[in-house]
Amino acid sequence: MTAPLSGLVVVDLTRALAGPHATMMLADLGARVIKVESVSGDDTRGWGPPFLDVDGVRESTYFLSCNRNKESVTLDLRSDDGRETLRRLVCQADVLAENFRPGVLDRLGFPVEGLHDLNPGLVVLSITGFGHDGPEGGRAGYDQIAQGEAGLMSLTGPAPDEPTKVGVPIGDVLAGMYGAFGTLAALHERAQTGRGRHVRTSLLAAIVGVHTFQGTRATVSGQTPRAIGNHHPSIAPYGLFQTADAPVQVAVGSQALWRRFAPLVDIDPDDPRYASNADRVDHRVELADQIDQAFGALRSDDLLVDLAAAGVPAGKVRTLDDVYAWEQTRSQGLVVEVQHPVFGPIELPGPPLRFDDNTYAGGVENHAPPPSLGQHNDSVRSWLDQIEGVR
Repeated sequence: MTAPLSGLVVVDLTRALAGPHATMMLADLGARVIKVESVSGDDTRGWGPPFLDVDGVRESTYFLSCNRNKESVTLDLRSDDGRETLRRLVCQADVLAENFRPGVLDRLGFPVEGLHDLNPGLVVLSITGFGHDGPEGGRAGYDQIAQGEAGLMSLTGPAPDEPTKVGVPIGDVLAGMYGAFGTLAALHERAQTGRGRHVRTSLLAAIVGVHTFQGTRATVSGQTPRAIGNHHPSIAPYGLFQTADAPVQVAVGSQALWRRFAPLVDIDPDDPRYASNADRVDHRVELADQIDQAFGALRSDDLLVDLAAAGVPAGKVRTLDDVYAWEQTRSQGLVVEVQHPVFGPIELPGPPLRFDDNTYAGGVENHAPPPSLGQHNDSVRSWLDQIEGVR
């Protein structure tokens, strides 16, 4: 089985998370991703604890999370040799990905126009913090700062006066996803035109891009959405409720579901306070109190059985150790085992895509472990020598 992106070569100049997540998505689909690192390595190799540490070789679990299926070469891009090796890589690549601050690539001697002079078909992906231009385009971008600046923290948390970041670096991850999406679109266009594009996205753009209904509440309705905890601002009941032993989440997203759910909590579905979704949203706090009172006499497992029997969507709140042990998670290929040359067999969160051959997830049957620093220096240089010699 050939992976969907087999044969594509990606030169990955990115570091930290947004860019590495984008290139890992491409690597999961079969692209050859050559990760170019400074001689000191990607910053995330030092982000910890936790670390894996065997015989004096240490690697952060953060780095392991976003660099599977890649090769690592070390280059000093301020040296003649480093720049010349990068030039050689660019000439053989289909994609170059970078997440420097605007202008850094130019100062290194590789402006986008120059990259396209070297390789007209090259697709260049650039990910920044706040955009490549505009009055604040030069700002450094870190996820939590972007979550605040892009409004996400104002929507998240227990109350309007307690802005809260999302528990994962969601701005980085979303920017990486949008970057991979744009890269594939540009590759598709290149198949028709023969020329590569410069694809740009940013943490700011990615977070604003997922505001969804909260964004149109602001732009269309003139409202300023604020955090309201674990309940939905436009659907009720939809959120987290307490039982006798653990929280349970319920999503009553239609009138038919409401009519099945209400009797389970001893509420008349035609009660004028709750007769329509708009009524229930207007009386959300009162309704939530009644549901909490009804659920408080029940154990969560028993309640989930009753909700499932009634066809009402509901679920637990799992910790991550529960998630990765869950048979459903593993059945979807969401945990992969790789053989690390130093640490031996380790398990990593797996790629979220599956194709019609369910013997593999993503695009490759056997995933490669995240590389050690400079692990592929010799093999990549030999490949360049060979391919240039063939020419």
